[in-house]
Amino acid sequence: MNLIVMKDYKEMSRQAALLIAASIALKPNLVLGLPTGKTPLLMYKELVIIYQNGFVDFTNVTTFNLDEYAGIGRDDRNSFYRYMQDNLFRHININNKNIHIPDGTARDLKEECRRYEEAIRKFGPIDLMILGIGHNGHIGFNEPSDEFIAETHIERLTSKTRRAYAKYFGSISKVPTKAITMGLGTIMMSRKIILIASGRDKAEVIRRAFKGNITPKCPASILRLHQDCTFLIDRDAASLIDK
Repeated sequence: MNLIVMKDYKEMSRQAALLIAASIALKPNLVLGLPTGKTPLLMYKELVIIYQNGFVDFTNVTTFNLDEYAGIGRDDRNSFYRYMQDNLFRHININNKNIHIPDGTARDLKEECRRYEEAIRKFGPIDLMILGIGHNGHIGFNEPSDEFIAETHIERLTSKTRRAYAKYFGSISKVPTKAITMGLGTIMMSRKIILIASGRDKAEVIRRAFKGNITPKCPASILRLHQDCTFLIDRDAASLIDK
C-alpha cells in the first residue's frame, strides 16, 4: 500500500488527472475503471483540460464504471451515465462503443450483472482503477457486510449511503434502494488502483481503511492486500492516519 498526501483537494485532483493521462500515454489502449460522486469532479475537470491542451488521446481507451443505480434511466439527471457524460465523456474524444456503464433499467438485473462481469473479463483486467470511498468505507457500492462479494452484483444501499445522496434527489425517499456495483474481487483484479479522498470528514474512514483490521465491515480495507494500490489523498483526509 502506497500513500501520497497532497496539500489540498485541488492538488490531489490535478495529480490524479496527471496519473491517468500518463497511464494512457504509456498504454494508449488502457482499460480504465472510473468512479462517480463528489470527489472525482475536479479530477475530471483537470483531465478535460489536459485533453484540450493536446496532452492525452482517448481514442483507444476503454472505460468501465464502478456502478449505477437500479431503476434509474440513463437520461435521468441523477444517473451515473448522465454524470459521466456531463463531466467527462462528452468533452473528450472517447469512442462511445468503448464506454461501459451498467444498465440500471435492465429487465433482468442479475443477468445485467453477469453481462457486465463478462464484459470486464473480455476487455480486462482493468489496467488502472480509480476509486472514491464512502464515509462507511464502501468502494463502488460495496457496502459494509459480513462478507466480501467478488463479482458484479446487486447491492442494497444502506441508509447512511442513501442519506449522503439525498441532496441530489431532493429527499431520501427518492434515492434508489439498490444499485449494480462491480464486486470487490473484480476491483482487486485491477493491475493498479488509486483511491482518492479529500476532506476532514473522510479522515476517520481513511484511517480505518489504511490501518485498521481488514474486514468486510470496512470494504476499502481489502485494498491493503492489493499488490499496487495507492491512497492519493489531501492533508485533511490524512490527518488521522498516525493517530
